[in-house]
Amino acid sequence: MTVRGGYSIGRLSGRPGGRSQLLAGPATALVILAMVGTTGLAALAAGCKRVPEWERGRKILHYPVRARVGSLDPVVRSSQYDTLVRAQSYETLFSYEYLIQPFKLRPLLAAAMPELSEDKRTYTIELKQGVYFQDDPCFAATDGKGREVVARDVIYSLMRMADRDLGPGGWWLYRNRVVGFDAFQKRMNDRPLGAPFDWDADIPGLRVIDRYRLQIELTRPFPQFLYILAMTYTAVVPRECAQHYGDEFSSRLIGTGPFRLISWTRGSRLIYRRNPTFREERYPTEASPALEKRGLLGPAGQRVPFVDGVVFHIYEQEQPMWLKFRVGDLDIVQVPAEYQPVVYDDQLNLRRAFRDEGLGHYNLALLDFIYRGFNMDDPIVGQGERARYLRQAISLAIDTGEINKSFYNSANVLYDGPIPPGLAGHKAGVISPYRGPDLDKARALMAKAGYPDGKGLPPILFETSRGSNIPEQAEMYSRQLKQIGIKLQNNFNSFPELQEKIKRRKAQTFGLAWGADYPDAENFLQLFYGPNEAPGSNNFNYKNPDYDKLYQQIAVMEPGPERTAIYEKMRDILIEDAPAVGSMARTRFYLWNPRLKNVMPAEVWHHWIRYLDVDIDGGSSGPEKR
Repeated sequence: MTVRGGYSIGRLSGRPGGRSQLLAGPATALVILAMVGTTGLAALAAGCKRVPEWERGRKILHYPVRARVGSLDPVVRSSQYDTLVRAQSYETLFSYEYLIQPFKLRPLLAAAMPELSEDKRTYTIELKQGVYFQDDPCFAATDGKGREVVARDVIYSLMRMADRDLGPGGWWLYRNRVVGFDAFQKRMNDRPLGAPFDWDADIPGLRVIDRYRLQIELTRPFPQFLYILAMTYTAVVPRECAQHYGDEFSSRLIGTGPFRLISWTRGSRLIYRRNPTFREERYPTEASPALEKRGLLGPAGQRVPFVDGVVFHIYEQEQPMWLKFRVGDLDIVQVPAEYQPVVYDDQLNLRRAFRDEGLGHYNLALLDFIYRGFNMDDPIVGQGERARYLRQAISLAIDTGEINKSFYNSANVLYDGPIPPGLAGHKAGVISPYRGPDLDKARALMAKAGYPDGKGLPPILFETSRGSNIPEQAEMYSRQLKQIGIKLQNNFNSFPELQEKIKRRKAQTFGLAWGADYPDAENFLQLFYGPNEAPGSNNFNYKNPDYDKLYQQIAVMEPGPERTAIYEKMRDILIEDAPAVGSMARTRFYLWNPRLKNVMPAEVWHHWIRYLDVDIDGGSSGPEKR
């Protein structure tokens, strides 16, 4: 996406002492615009929002999405950005409390938290009554009026994950977990080409009790299972609509949520309107002390959603996103790393000029795993002892401190292994013998791998996305590896293209990040579990029998010191084998304009958008009481 008028703006990167450096960009006026707030050019700030005619008199939230959206079907493999836009219309059985920290599950479509059997394998779940799917012509039997959600809808939605024709991305969540589900999935996969999917099959572990109650029986206990039922992969969809639209269902949203999708201009924006048939739901009445102190309980007990609609604007480049925020066309932004020195001081406090504008801000520490990964199927980087030495050498050549300083203003946490800060199994400080930079040791490992000074090693293909400052990061990565004789060939993709290559095992090496689906280290350790290989969540196609046995052990364990000790052992196995290197966890810097209210960002879940409120046309109206 380009800035209107064809201008460009220079990239800013951090220098020691919190200074900024203009690296490129001839358009001085727009550079000043990007820095507005530090220069006092208040006329260019948020108050200049241009309101289109269709929006006048309505509360419309404008929210940026930092990558292209692929599919809207909840079972299709997804990025965080796909999940965000899906979650405004699709809902799950459970979600999270908005204002309670740490994470606490709450019923969403379920009427209450489930009953759990004594052996901790069977969940009995009752649905809320009077919840209706959004109106849509696919409901022919009711003249386009959305019908009530019943228990069979939940079972149908879970069964969709076993339909290979849909390209499901979350089967790893169910594999070997639900009684009879694997056998059913295999039977469907083995059916003759063109044979219908057996949607009416009886699966022992997925049972309808009555209109509003269902049971899910697991093969063995899995303490994280309720977290899975809070993931958008398990969102409830109507069978008649999925079948009515067929292949077009992936571009539609027909759920039970507070907003209806009105239009989707691919690569540009998605427009939602308030769902007129949305059930009565209220703003939270309880908050953790720190959030209550921030005044977030002001609209407690009022009906949500507050806004009349949401527009998600898609940006693959961060400079135009930042400019749009600064002129008020966006209500909130995740501050790009390039602009953090402009917005924050050395202690990551908001600079006075931005405080004087009345901007809100929150620094959200992510449960985050940024890495460079290897396809273990590849004969050069993945297979055999030589490949392991090569991966270890690459890990030692990478200077994550330089990457962190240059592109993240040293705001990231550097760590070893896949378990980020904040979760059991993480250990602060350097624990890896393969964390760089240590070029002498890296060169010794290159020789041990049979590639002294890189001789005999063909160029290594690095697949990554093209947005933000990723090309500059890839250039730095190439320079760092060149020091030990490795030639890196960078290939830039859209985010959906990158995902497709990885899931089809076509990426030799790749750069990616994994944000927590739920707040447990198991969610990161399962990324390396052999049976989860691509197209599942194991993008690395890593297979280690010892590691897999440990994973099977921890998968049924309740939290505690014994489980944490095994987490640490698994972490150290991965550090030694190095299927992924260069771990970092980000802090997301959220900044919002004064007209936006009730903001407490989250990235593990995305139903929180319903709690936001905006003033009309920059006015001062408060939450609507309905």
